[in-house]
Amino acid sequence: MNPNHSVRARQRLVRHHADRGDALAFFNVLTSPELMEQVESMLPPHRERLFPPTETLSMFLSQALSSDRSCQRAVDEAAVRRLNAGMPPCSSHTGAYCNARQRLPSDMVCSLTRYTGQSITTCVPAAWRWRGRPVRLVDGTTVTLPDTPANQAAFPQSRSQKPGLGFPICRVLGLLCLDSGAVLNAAVGPFRGKGGDEQSLLRTVLDTLQRGDVLIGDAYFATYFLLTTLFARGIDAVFEQHGARRRSTDFRCGKRIGTRDHLIVLQKPVLKPGWMSASDYEEAPTSITVREVHVGGKILVTTLLCAKETSKAELHELYRNRWQVELDLRNIKATLGMATLTCHTPAMCLKELWVYLLAYNLIRLMMAQAAVTAGCKPRTLSFKHTVQVWMAWTQQGQCLDLTVAAQLFVVIAQLRVGNRPGRVEPRAVKRRNKPYPMLTVPRDEARQRIIRHGHPAPR
Repeated sequence: MNPNHSVRARQRLVRHHADRGDALAFFNVLTSPELMEQVESMLPPHRERLFPPTETLSMFLSQALSSDRSCQRAVDEAAVRRLNAGMPPCSSHTGAYCNARQRLPSDMVCSLTRYTGQSITTCVPAAWRWRGRPVRLVDGTTVTLPDTPANQAAFPQSRSQKPGLGFPICRVLGLLCLDSGAVLNAAVGPFRGKGGDEQSLLRTVLDTLQRGDVLIGDAYFATYFLLTTLFARGIDAVFEQHGARRRSTDFRCGKRIGTRDHLIVLQKPVLKPGWMSASDYEEAPTSITVREVHVGGKILVTTLLCAKETSKAELHELYRNRWQVELDLRNIKATLGMATLTCHTPAMCLKELWVYLLAYNLIRLMMAQAAVTAGCKPRTLSFKHTVQVWMAWTQQGQCLDLTVAAQLFVVIAQLRVGNRPGRVEPRAVKRRNKPYPMLTVPRDEARQRIIRHGHPAPR
């Protein structure tokens, strides 16, 4: 079969869906009165400035989506737009824009991120869901901050790094929608110290989950008190068994319901966790029944107890989707560039982080809309391709009306990602960086050595 024929057939299918009047459900979220009211209600009192809050947020989002994340580029583009619009030229210095970013309310960015995430998942078609139920993915990651005293105080570096040689590390826990890939909520904490582990961060965003949801996570979340909390809220869970408890798993115990598949009763731990209050510990149930399944080389712990309703193969296929959260976090950190933040204070770093998540959700919204018009699922579309298409369009400086948006979704839906289940790649690089030695002393001390003795001879 000629591959060009299949491409043209796909384009005709996308245009057919795009011509339908009800096909822009996701895109309408961006222009809905509810979103406009949401933005207006969170705007702080402000006077007319060169960079009002909405313009500042738009420029901040552009920085997150661009490969050049400098404030200078953002200001230069704003100056060029003013010239193209016939407005008086403005200064190309970045001071006014940096001050405007500091005035931008953090709560506004956080609320818009959660609002867009919830709006996207609300519009998800039933065909995208697992048995009609929303599936949520949870995982944690880390990002580094500039090495400033303020950032070090709020987010200390790793103990294995010498003072002056490491970077502040921030832990981020994300709660994402499997069907659309949107970020529903996030929690931020220090890399080390009290309240910075993934369990503690998850407890702060549990209210985002709703009755009937299915939560999928790795072995860090398979704990007694989290399982009891989810069970009480009517939320099912599928976690991998923790390595320390995996060795003690005995499928000869409990109620056998299949080959290496049984129900067991977990007893409440005798010792109260340090984070838990005495009253909450007393109110926690004394036991809970869970299901343990050995499938795909892993032992899964789940509250989906009925083997007739959910077989081992179905559990295995469901848990394999957990890897999607790894890809989503990679898109945010590597494709958008959130792995290394640039602001010099903790407050601005947190604001920058939420801007990245908001930019990610806006890209996911366009992917979901393109998937609806193409009659496919968003996971089959390319995230980076969507970012590239959107940035290419915004550089034209034209308005995005419904007619043009439909054609833009046609372009986004044309490129599909490969379906390669079980893919394994080495975590190594083939191309080596320049052979500079590692910095082993603080930069000021290294600079003084160069002034006194010159650069060391190359090896």
